[in-house]
Amino acid sequence: MFSGLGLAPLVLIFAGAAGVVWFAGVWLSRSTDVLDTSLGLGEALGGAILLALATNLPEIAITSSAAVSHDLGIAIGNILGGIAIQTVVLVVLDIAVGREAALTTRAASLILGLEGLLVMLVLSITIMGAQLPGDALFARTEPAALLIVIAWITGLWLVNRARRGLPWHDVTGTAPGAQAEPMGHSKQKKAEKMGLSRAVLIFGGGAAVTLAAGIVLEQSGGEIADHLGLSGVVFGATILAAATALPEVSTGIESIRLGDYQLAVSDIFGGNAFLPVLFLLAGLLSGSAVLPQAQATDIYLTALGIVLTVVYLWGLVTRPHKLILRMGLDSVAVLVLYAAGIAGLIAVSNS
Repeated sequence: MFSGLGLAPLVLIFAGAAGVVWFAGVWLSRSTDVLDTSLGLGEALGGAILLALATNLPEIAITSSAAVSHDLGIAIGNILGGIAIQTVVLVVLDIAVGREAALTTRAASLILGLEGLLVMLVLSITIMGAQLPGDALFARTEPAALLIVIAWITGLWLVNRARRGLPWHDVTGTAPGAQAEPMGHSKQKKAEKMGLSRAVLIFGGGAAVTLAAGIVLEQSGGEIADHLGLSGVVFGATILAAATALPEVSTGIESIRLGDYQLAVSDIFGGNAFLPVLFLLAGLLSGSAVLPQAQATDIYLTALGIVLTVVYLWGLVTRPHKLILRMGLDSVAVLVLYAAGIAGLIAVSNS
């Protein structure tokens, strides 16, 4: 689509598409919360799936476009790099919480722990699937990608079941001293400001605009990567993944502003658990097994995503009170590990 353009216009096109993703993604997220509340989907499996699809439309568009053009390096890098960088979004949200306590101290909940474990589960299956032979297909579907979808849906069902009560002293699984109101209370406040019919219109328009902008990001991003001499995996895991994570930053800050710390963390973990599901979509569109084509850099990114998730699970359990530069110790560790991880990713890609 953009072949033959110079680097400067490509960067402008990419930045413009990223801005569209930011703006449309924010309104898409708000309208999804209203639909979730108005239609009573909050405690239902279908509601969780709707939220996952809506908040990851940029990644869906990029993965679909890359798979159709058989540029699977961009698709794999965006999926796995997106998990790592969306986890780093929690660092930004931690800073936004303020000087009184860390994000994980405010948000500590057993439900969030279960969501973090679901992220680790689907990433572990991803690593296992990458070791399978590339010709292991059935009806254009690779077994590992199908298993990821099954694990994700089962995990969502178990998490939603746990939300209705846990066999603990506090049946909600919320730690003492954490947010007083239940997770998701900010959705009701958004629903009061936006009617159902308006939410439907905004959702439809936001979805269409986000999908189109995602395709532009993938196409222009591939050309930029070629100009800069970056591999598709490195570009997809860094610059492209950062562009598609912009809506999560805005919506997370809005949740924190409304005092819904648990929802801010849940949205990140929920999105990260969903992203590997896109391997099934990529396989169906490309007609080939995607996971067996994973390179060393892809496995490296998957492991990095697991490491960063473990750090925040540690934070949710231990609830660090000491702050450094307005961040909890877990966020400081994630920031350092991510920087070191990207440096290692570049080294692995050049080896």
